[in-house]
Formats: sequence, C-alpha cells, structure tokens
Amino acid sequence: MSQPQPQISSPRLVIHDLTKQDGHTNFAHDVRAGLSSSPKHLFPKYLYDELGSRLFEAICAVPEYYLTRAEHEILSTHADDIVAATADCDTLIELGSGSAEKTRQIIEAMIRHRGELLFVPIDISASALKASSEALLGSYPELWIRAYAADYYQALETLPSRSADLDPVLVLFLGSNIGNFEPVEALNFLRAIRRVLRPGDALLLGADLKKDPAELEAAYNDPLGVTRAFIVNELERVNRELDANFDLWAFGLRSFYNDQLGRVEVYLESLCRQTVQVRALPLTVEFAQGERIHVENAYKFDVDSLRRLGNETGFELERTWLDTAKRFTSNLFRVAA
Repeated sequence: MSQPQPQISSPRLVIHDLTKQDGHTNFAHDVRAGLSSSPKHLFPKYLYDELGSRLFEAICAVPEYYLTRAEHEILSTHADDIVAATADCDTLIELGSGSAEKTRQIIEAMIRHRGELLFVPIDISASALKASSEALLGSYPELWIRAYAADYYQALETLPSRSADLDPVLVLFLGSNIGNFEPVEALNFLRAIRRVLRPGDALLLGADLKKDPAELEAAYNDPLGVTRAFIVNELERVNRELDANFDLWAFGLRSFYNDQLGRVEVYLESLCRQTVQVRALPLTVEFAQGERIHVENAYKFDVDSLRRLGNETGFELERTWLDTAKRFTSNLFRVAA
C-alpha cells in the first residue's frame, strides 16, 4: 500500500490521514448492513468521531468506570519496570491512542532511559490525534511523532517496513480494547500486529479481568448517563452524515454481563414503535418497542486466557502487572522466537 500524503505541522510532527480516503463510503456501507440485519447492530469503531472521543474521555472520569484509573495506577507505578523490560526499544507505537494521557507515563520513562523517542500514535479520530500530538510535543522536546489517522488494519498495512539493524519497538494496546473484538477477531488482530513486528519487539496489552457482574455492568451504564450519551452519539452521527432522523431520546442504553460468554453486551433499545429514515442511503428502518441495536461487546479475561491468546498469535507472555484492587492487568508480550 502506498504511503498517504503526509500533513507536516512541524519538523517533529507528521500526520498521515487515511480517514479521508474512503471513510464516508465505509461508514454508509456499514450502517446499511447493520441496520438491515436481524438482529440490528452498529459498529463500535464509529463511536469515536470528534464528539465521541470527547465523550469517552468524560466516561473515564465517572466513578463507576474503574478501568482507566486502574490502568493509570499500573502505568504510573510500573512504567520504569515496563521500560526496563524493553530496554532496547527506541520507538513506541500506540494503537488507539486517543488523548494519550496514560501513555505519558511510558513516554516519560522511555525518554529518561533513551533520551529521545519516536512515538507513532494511531487513532481513528484525526482531530483527537492532532490535538494529542501537539500537546505531547509541547510537553516533551525530546519527542518526535509520526502519526496515523486510520483504523488499526489500515495503519498496520501502511507502517513502513523496518530493516533488521534497527532497535526493537514497543507496541501499546491499552484500555482493554482487545475486549471489544470477538474471540476470532482478537486472534486475527494480534496476528496482524505480529506480522509487522520482528523478534525482540514487544507488545504491552491492557486487559480487564472477570469480576462481580454488578461492578462490570455499572462500568458500562453509569447513573449520570455519560455512557448513554457516548453510545447514542453514533445515532447522531448517522443523522448528521447520512441525513437520518433518529430521535435520540427514543432509545435507552442496556448493558448486561453474559457470564457464559464472559462479556458485557451493550445495546440501544427502542422505547417505542418507530420508523427511521436514513435518506442518504436511502433506507427505511422499522423498530418494534423493546427492539435492540447491538453496539458492542466487552470481553473480560483471566491471566491464563491471555497467555493462550499470546501463544496462538506468535507472542509469549513475559510479565503481568495488576492494580492494587486486582481488577485490571497490563501484560507484556514478546514476539516468540
């Protein structure tokens, strides 16, 4: 795949924006497919437009959403241990970087160890990526950024090949985002990461642990309604980009823990019988009262399942760090010889 035309904001910042190539066409195709299916569904990757990214940052601050605080505790406490375990790495790649606030702990530890650092953030939101990159450069004069506004697979296919004489890289996939993949998709995704890595490269993978269902469900349906605003924003995006007439207040958020499958399931539920027009497609969608749109799953793990996930995708689990409440894990995987 050819390199996209880069946007160069400064000598230390280059942004490759792949979202402009076919993003609108893909969004329209996926909305048609999801709303025409039975049962209906939407794709969670489209939650993260500019407003969605800001709403997710707000979710991270609500008391019930422990994941961000638990992971931040791990990275704050163990950043130097993580960097010491990947001492030769001089490039940091992050998939789904968002605001990169948690990433600052690793960036600071790597700069302390190496002096200079190349950071390669990848995020679906070009605006969030630009804002976070400029904030990081303002904080760390030793930092260089080569950013990709793209989905994960686009970015992995576009990353330039690395010669054998270069130092290893550390890849970050934080926030338990691996839990948003179906099991087969998670295997395929980690294999895609593995294909761009070489022996000696490492992956730091965040993963939420299985726990009391009530605690899990509260994390995905806070009483303030911030999570609902984040999820329903995808309907507003359909309204805005595809000329639809979804009534956002005609849908409620429903989140359940499926103990058998080990995942939290997130739905939007129609509160009445209604008809929605998506005029740009064109598509007419009928909803019965109580009918649900599946939006995302969030799988939960234990350390043994994470080890098996690595073994099946070309990685070896070297280290696992826990927060003090033992709710969340950061896991260091090494490319298997």
